[in-house]
Amino acid sequence: MVTAKAKRVAAAKKAARTRKRNAALKAATAKKVAAARKAARTRKRNAAKKAAPKRKAASKRKAAPKRKAASKRKAAPKRKAASKRKAAPKRKAASKRKAAPKRKAAKRRR
Repeated sequence: MVTAKAKRVAAAKKAARTRKRNAALKAATAKKVAAARKAARTRKRNAAKKAAPKRKAASKRKAAPKRKAASKRKAAPKRKAASKRKAAPKRKAASKRKAAPKRKAAKRRR
């Protein structure tokens, strides 16, 4: 009977040690995972700071100005009536024009 009790005590001690060891291992792993997660978050945040700015959603952007209705637009200037336009200068009468220089006679050219 005594031996059985001693065995049970030894087994309980061993189990306790194993439980302790497992708990410590679990805690260490959890710590590592948490650290990795924190590092990843920091990396992500730093990358976000450096990243090019994203384009706003179409709904949030300021809409481009629409074209005014034809009735509200300033009409393009019309062309003056021919009678109101300044007339193009006419050609001077032949008598008032300076005569073109005459060509020398063929005899004098040689």
